[in-house]
Amino acid sequence: MRYIANLVNADKLAGRTRKYKVIFSPQKFYACEMVLEEEGIYGDVSCDEWAFSLLPLDVDLLSMELPEFFRDYFLEGDQRWINTVAQALHLLSTLYGPFPNSYGIGRCAKMSYELWRKLEEEEDGETKGRRPEIGHTFLLDRDTDFVTALCSQVVYEGLVDDTFRIKCGSVDFGPEVTSSDKSLKVLLNAEDKVFSEIRNEHFSNVFGFLSQKARNLQAQYDRRRGMDIKQMKNFVSQELKGLKQEHRLLSLHIGACESIMKKKTKQDFQELIKTEHALLEGFSIRESTSYIEEHIDRQVSPIESLRLMCLLSITENGLIPKDYRSLKTQYLQSYGPEHLLTFSNLRRAGLLTEQAPGDTLTAVESKVSKLVTDKAAGKITDAFSSLAKRSNFRAISKKLNLIPRVDGEYDLKVPRDMAYVFSGAYVPLSCRIIEQVLERRSWQGLDEVVRLLNCSEFAFTDMTKEDKASSESLRLILVVFLGGCTFSEISALRFLGREKGYRFIFLTTAVTNSARLMEAMSEVKA
Repeated sequence: MRYIANLVNADKLAGRTRKYKVIFSPQKFYACEMVLEEEGIYGDVSCDEWAFSLLPLDVDLLSMELPEFFRDYFLEGDQRWINTVAQALHLLSTLYGPFPNSYGIGRCAKMSYELWRKLEEEEDGETKGRRPEIGHTFLLDRDTDFVTALCSQVVYEGLVDDTFRIKCGSVDFGPEVTSSDKSLKVLLNAEDKVFSEIRNEHFSNVFGFLSQKARNLQAQYDRRRGMDIKQMKNFVSQELKGLKQEHRLLSLHIGACESIMKKKTKQDFQELIKTEHALLEGFSIRESTSYIEEHIDRQVSPIESLRLMCLLSITENGLIPKDYRSLKTQYLQSYGPEHLLTFSNLRRAGLLTEQAPGDTLTAVESKVSKLVTDKAAGKITDAFSSLAKRSNFRAISKKLNLIPRVDGEYDLKVPRDMAYVFSGAYVPLSCRIIEQVLERRSWQGLDEVVRLLNCSEFAFTDMTKEDKASSESLRLILVVFLGGCTFSEISALRFLGREKGYRFIFLTTAVTNSARLMEAMSEVKA
């Protein structure tokens, strides 16, 4: 706003008269108009709003493209985007009829839901009597599950995002992928026939699939050898264009795979994944800590080192003071003191915390809970946990069985559960919560999990609307991620949908990954 005001005032000084129009998207904020007024140009500009809040990136993915939502809400506590989310949900319900079942977890989810209900009540006439087309909506705050977002992704789409950055549904493949001297912008969605078959696959299966595809293509090209003129004419007019297109995409994805492999081998990806799995399972914490120290000392990457420290902190319910101080000191000495403010941000968001001296409460808590009834124990634990934003990852992981017990090798070619998106080592917490709530169609029996997550949850069913819903629409589920979701979570829920006969539609404030989360918290701009 100040920038616009300076332009207008510069014009005034130079004696130029112009008309000015400011268009705000996705919504106009009162604070912006206040700034224009303070700068004395409110009368010279006309303001308008373009409520463009939903961008379809794919057949099942809608994004609000608000990457700033995460930092604004989860770090600054700024609630201005909640209205935008509620408006987007309202728009969806005017298009697809009322939503009979809504569930959610997290403060932001609750506020967005309540505001959305208000909007619905104000315009009740619009959706009255319509058949619901979407049976369930599920709203989820990013801070209920930071762990999943901090893990390295190993499904193809996630790896492409981690390596090349998918922006707004498209990716820039550099010369190392296109094997020419120029970069190429490629749209990645279900229309790309090659990509749509490998996007949700574990990376270890992708090469095999692509080489098989290449052999099939070659066989189709070879068919033309024995053709007569009529067949040849048909082949050229009907099939050749499609084959060429597929061939082009195939060589791009093979190039991308090779480039990913090169980068990951250079980073010693296997060792990194092994450390992450150890953190998730709670084994060999000392070894993992020294791996992180070595990572910092070798100056591999400031963002990666931060990510590993956060993962250690969340899975261990905060770092012990000695470790916290030592890692922080090493980090600042290795990457520079300008990162000091970043640590304060991570602490505020509960991503990288230090256990207070009295914080190893689990032993005390368990003694207390033996003495008093469950309900009272719950209250005591709540009092303890409300002192700080604490992660109870271990307890939640046990309760929801997030670390699958596998006899022998986990077969990644034929996945048995959602854990395949992390090589069979961990079922994404966010996806498990959604699965459990949908199974029960309420939060019943999940009280302990909700308490450990330290979040407020809600479930709302409107029987009058539910009776009107067809069985097909009850299998359609809209999942709303507030603060961003990762491609791994999307792949996991697509898998769950195939297994259970659901169809998931995703609405997210933006697609995120571990690096974007860390950058949002960082005070050092890359």
